[in-house]
Amino acid sequence: MTIPTRFKEELRNRLTLSELVGRKVRLARAGREFKGCCPFHNEKTPSFYVNDDKQFYHCFGCGAHGDVIGFSMQHDNLSFIEAIETLASEAGLEVPKASPQEIKRAKEEKSLYSLLEDATRWMEAQLRDPSNQQAYRYITERGNSEEQLNSFRVGYAPHDGQAIRKALTAMDYTDSQMIEAGVLRTGKAGREPYAFFRERIMFPVQDIRGRVVAFGGRTLPDHLLIPNMGDYVPAKYMNSSDTTLFDKGRILYGMPRARQAAIDGQPLVVVEGYVDVMACIKAGYHGAMAPMGTALTEDQIAVLWRMIPDDNKTPILCFDGDSAGQRAASRAAERLIPMLKAGHSAAFAFLPEGQDPDSLVNSQGKKALEAVLSAAIPLVDFLWQSYTAGQSFNTPESRAGLSKKIEEEVNRIPDRDVQHYYRQALRDKIRQSFNTYEKKWNKGGSSNKSQLKPSLSLKKPAFIGEEVKLLAAMINHPSIFDQFEEEIGLLVVNNTRIDALRQEMIAIISENPEKSSDFLQNTLSERGYDSELRGVLSQSLYELARFARPNADVDEVCESWRGIYTALCERSAANVNRN
Repeated sequence: MTIPTRFKEELRNRLTLSELVGRKVRLARAGREFKGCCPFHNEKTPSFYVNDDKQFYHCFGCGAHGDVIGFSMQHDNLSFIEAIETLASEAGLEVPKASPQEIKRAKEEKSLYSLLEDATRWMEAQLRDPSNQQAYRYITERGNSEEQLNSFRVGYAPHDGQAIRKALTAMDYTDSQMIEAGVLRTGKAGREPYAFFRERIMFPVQDIRGRVVAFGGRTLPDHLLIPNMGDYVPAKYMNSSDTTLFDKGRILYGMPRARQAAIDGQPLVVVEGYVDVMACIKAGYHGAMAPMGTALTEDQIAVLWRMIPDDNKTPILCFDGDSAGQRAASRAAERLIPMLKAGHSAAFAFLPEGQDPDSLVNSQGKKALEAVLSAAIPLVDFLWQSYTAGQSFNTPESRAGLSKKIEEEVNRIPDRDVQHYYRQALRDKIRQSFNTYEKKWNKGGSSNKSQLKPSLSLKKPAFIGEEVKLLAAMINHPSIFDQFEEEIGLLVVNNTRIDALRQEMIAIISENPEKSSDFLQNTLSERGYDSELRGVLSQSLYELARFARPNADVDEVCESWRGIYTALCERSAANVNRN
């Protein structure tokens, strides 16, 4: 959108620069100017000056310079258009539209913002309605106070698929507006539109300016749901579909609060879900945010960096300590590498296995979360661990393979300076690790059993038998099921719950042969095997069975799978003969 020069001049004339800056910086009059400590760098002696007559600010320490629009952009981390809109609202001006089409679109968007705001208020009231007391009791018993619920505007979508439609219709909104806003779904076969969210705790999603643009919903536990006819199993979490106001790949849950936290010097922390964000804030981390049901995108990474006013832009990405968390971390690293530039990176933190921020804070308190985030490691260290954990590099060929892999990864970094320092850091790690090998060898140590020590310290599962390795490999690579259908069906697993997991896995793959590992794992979790799945797909198991890793070569998976199964059969036959 092009903003006319005349409008920008009117904006500057209507706003007093010292008054606007004075809300964020303590200013003292110095002749015809005002001075204070610069908000853009640390200083004890004031070198930041504001001149209302000339309508600019200037810092003689760091060189920051600009007008009222520039200050709003730089201090509040706003884009040009966002700064214009914010300041125009304060000045009582209407931002001009460049064309009739933009005017029409602005009116449509304004009505959608109003609709979503009214929908949010209605859902907030539903959560506190006596008829929905089970939902209110459920969310408060999870450790959320009334103050927190109000702060996050948590609500409830009742079972009745027409309730919100009736409420918004009474406010003069149309079905087409509700559908466009993502509140209703179009009815099939000529039926009436119905609510997109039903029987869910609702979390309004706000854009950077604090406007509600979408919703996320968490289903109630099975025992609180109204019995459903048929075999439909609702997804645990559900988010609004993309709309004209909402792009799930660009927005993070908790952005407005986190932006202010970043301005105040607090770290930005990315966790998995809505309740995790609430738990982090309860623990004092107001910079917590969560992606909207997807892996962290390039656009979201760019948003994180823009929100941090410091030169060192390093948000903390916090992941679960299980295999799913490792996969999510690897995907985030994969997307980060081509975006790296001076001062722009991320740190990686891992929760204890079987915990998320919500459960950790509620069970062990905020110090437990503080310990996790304090132990966050730089991206370069995470990459090193990913390359080396549980692997042996005691031959020239294996070392050359590691060096080649690292070189290929580093070459993906476009910034030459950052690429240089990554290459140097990783080569130093190779040199130090291989020197350790040589020292062991020279001292008469057994070189063929040496391994680079994995740095990710994850809890060892209670069971790592050969059969569990086979199970883990098939969960991560369901495409091998056709080759080993009979074998997995005959596999003997002594642990009752793990054997039930095996049987459930067979049923899911048989019914959905083309589905991915993520689909299989999500379905197993939804069917009550979440803890068993975390135990089977653990880092400890991967250290003992590389072939079971998600990124293992399928041919290697099949070869190892067949070898282990054959050995199990031979062992079983030998035991029978002995008896």
